Amino acid sequence: MPKPHALIPDDSAISARDMIYKSAVEWGSARNMRVLFFGMSGVGKTHISSLLRATGDWFHYSIDYRIGTHYMGEHIVDNFKCEAMRNAFLAKLLKSDSIYIASNITFGNLAPLSTYIGKPGNPDKGGIPYAEYVRRQRLHRSAELNALRDTSHFIDRAARIYRYPHFVCDSSGSICEVVDPESDGDGLLENLSRHLLFVWIREGPHHTEKLQERYRKNPKPMYYREGFLEFHWRAYLEQNGVTETEVDPDEFSCWIYGKALDARQSRYEAIARNWGVILNAADVVGTESEAECCRLIGQAIDARENSLGAEAGGG
Repeated sequence: MPKPHALIPDDSAISARDMIYKSAVEWGSARNMRVLFFGMSGVGKTHISSLLRATGDWFHYSIDYRIGTHYMGEHIVDNFKCEAMRNAFLAKLLKSDSIYIASNITFGNLAPLSTYIGKPGNPDKGGIPYAEYVRRQRLHRSAELNALRDTSHFIDRAARIYRYPHFVCDSSGSICEVVDPESDGDGLLENLSRHLLFVWIREGPHHTEKLQERYRKNPKPMYYREGFLEFHWRAYLEQNGVTETEVDPDEFSCWIYGKALDARQSRYEAIARNWGVILNAADVVGTESEAECCRLIGQAIDARENSLGAEAGGG
């Protein structure tokens, strides 16, 4: 990849809904490339972020990792300890400080965070009470908002302390649930757009089917907007004629996942339309180099600018 040489535009010159890179040439020649990938879990956000990190020139900021370590780490470990206290042997060792329990969350293994979020339903099938589930969902929402707000801080740290020229933010699949994509006045999106280029990794129909198939094999706890969750929880209880403690946690999770997959598309689309560009998941999964990734992003920037130009000309 050619050595970058041009600075990106000064943040003060960028207005809402403008992108910090106006063309493929500007993006490709930028001294400091800064990008935020968003989309459903499984579309390739961490894959492409890890590929960029491996070059040695990119700082990889994972929103989920930040949530699970800085903001929810104590909740996660306390949950482990509650389970350990159910075992008399472990309880005795824990109370005497003879053992140490910790979370080993990594960029590639977010199981400690997912385990804490849990699934509502029958406790005999691993479910937790719905009220407790909602409480944990609220904790996650607060943590995700804080982790997103921390992004500019990490951009500064990456450059000032570690001297990384480029920055990639590997966002959570639920970013679209904690912001208002359609609003001109969403302060968080506006602030982030002044620092990074938003890139939606969009799954096609075939990829969507693969995501659903993968989820059915291993239902993963997720964050949902509270109103969306409450509506579908009540609908599930009514449609299936079950009480809260009779709900099969995995069956409910698979059912609401399909609803969320559909609902999130319009929210992701709004973020991309108002704040960024789009890459196809099939292209991202097949990407094997930094140069290829940057080329795809450059093409997406030019495609957006050409589309906006055509709309302006047609008006």
